[in-house]
Amino acid sequence: MRLSKLKLSGFKSFVDPTTVHFPSELTGVVGPNGCGKSNVIDAVRWVMGESSAKHLRGDSMADVIFNGSSARKPVAQASVELVFDNAEGALGGQYASYNEISLRRQVTRDGQS
Repeated sequence: MRLSKLKLSGFKSFVDPTTVHFPSELTGVVGPNGCGKSNVIDAVRWVMGESSAKHLRGDSMADVIFNGSSARKPVAQASVELVFDNAEGALGGQYASYNEISLRRQVTRDGQS
């Protein structure tokens, strides 16, 4: 089983719905300073259960929600979904028959997660 897609919306710098594809087993996240590389890694950590805002480079969990800019208004919630390729049935049990497994987390400004 491997991570095949990352879907972000309202998470940190990813205000618009964005899908990042991971086409192979080995993927590098590269780009210029400030383009969101660390936010991609933070998104994966967050969905997998990271509960410390400090480990996500923030003061509170509300800091993962896009807080606005000079050109854009803040959004009310952030969501991140990890999509795993399970075509080989690596995840057994009741999920073995599913080709894709999805794990999603969202948070609202009032702290609902």
